[in-house]
Amino acid sequence: MRRSTVIFIAALAVFVAVITVMAGAGMISTSFVKTLGMTLCLCLAAVAMDLVWGYAGILSLGHMAFFALGGYMIGMWLMYARTEAIVIEALSGQPLPATPEEIRQGIGNQIFGVIGTSDIPWVWGFAHSLPLQLLLVVLVPGVLAGLFAWLAFRSRVTGVYLSILTQAGTLALALHLFQNDSGLRGNNGLSGLQNLPGVSASQDATSLWLFWASALALAAGYLLAAWVVGGKFGSVIRAIRDDEQRVRFLGYPVEGFKLFVFTLTAVIAAIAGALYYPQAGIINPAEMMPIASIYLAVWVAIGGRGRLYGAVIGAAVVSLLSSWFTGGRAPSIPLGFYTIDWVDWWQVLLGLVFVLVTLLAPRGIGGLFK
Repeated sequence: MRRSTVIFIAALAVFVAVITVMAGAGMISTSFVKTLGMTLCLCLAAVAMDLVWGYAGILSLGHMAFFALGGYMIGMWLMYARTEAIVIEALSGQPLPATPEEIRQGIGNQIFGVIGTSDIPWVWGFAHSLPLQLLLVVLVPGVLAGLFAWLAFRSRVTGVYLSILTQAGTLALALHLFQNDSGLRGNNGLSGLQNLPGVSASQDATSLWLFWASALALAAGYLLAAWVVGGKFGSVIRAIRDDEQRVRFLGYPVEGFKLFVFTLTAVIAAIAGALYYPQAGIINPAEMMPIASIYLAVWVAIGGRGRLYGAVIGAAVVSLLSSWFTGGRAPSIPLGFYTIDWVDWWQVLLGLVFVLVTLLAPRGIGGLFK
C-alpha cells in the first residue's frame, strides 16, 4: 500500500506539472483543462466508492447524491455572491443608496424569478457566507449519510437490500429537488457557477486554479483512504466485507465501523462535488439520479475494486472515453444497413465492457499493475 501510494502521488504530480506547462503554452484548450479537472473530481468520488464498497463491502448506489449535495452547497454561495454583485451594480445609479432589503429583494428576483417567486428560501440562509457554505459542504452530506447509516446498520440491513435502500433514498431526494418548492430552483438547478465572485482573472487562469485544487483534493483523499485501509482499521473493514458475522462474534462493533466508513466516504464524495460543479458551471437534480451512482460503481468495478489506484484508473478511463464518445468526436461506423453512432451506442459499449470485465478480469484494469 505504501509503495503504490508513493507511485500514485508521484504520477499525479507529474501529470499536473505537464498539464500546467501545456496549458500555459496554449497547447491545450481551457475546456479540456476543465474536463481534466472534472475527471480528477470523479476520480476522488471513485476513491470514496472503492473505500466503502471495495474495502468495506457496502455497495452504495447513492453516493453520487452526496457528490451532488456538495455541489449544491458551494453552488448556492457562487450564485448568491455573483447575483449580489450584479444587483448592487444595477442599483448604484439610484439617487438614494439601496437598502439591504432592496438588495435582498433584487437577489431574490434574479435567482428565483424563473420559478415565479422573489422570496429567498430558508435553505439559502447561509448562502451569503463562503465559510459557512464550505462548512455545509461537509455537514449536510455527513449528517444525512450518518443518519441513514445509523438507521440501516443498526437494523442490520445488508447486501442487496441495503443497495436498494440507498438507491431509493437517492431517487426520493432527486424527485424532491425537482420540485420548485424545494428551495433549490427545481428542475432549473443552479447555473453560472463557473464565474467565481470577486475574481477578475480570465477563464483560462480560473480553470487552471480549479484543476490544481482538484488534483490537491484527489491527493489528500487518496492519502486519507490509504491511511484508513493500511492499518488495523483497514484489516477490520476487510474482514467485515468477507465475513461480517464472524467479525461480530469476535467482539468488534461492526455497525460502528460501517457507520464511520459510510459517513467518511459521503463527505469525501461531497468535497469532490464541491470542486466539480464550479468547473461544470451548472447543477440540477438530474445529477443525483440513481444512474449516476450506478456509473460510479461501474467505474470502480472496471478499474478494480479493492485497489484505490484501480478506482482512479477506472474513473479516469471511462469518464474520458465517455466525453470522447458522447461529444461527437468518435467517428461513426457505417455498416451499410445501419450506422453506429457512438452518441447513442456508448452506454451499450460501456455495459458490454462491464460484463466482460466482471467475467474475464474480475480484478479490473488495476489488477494488471499488481
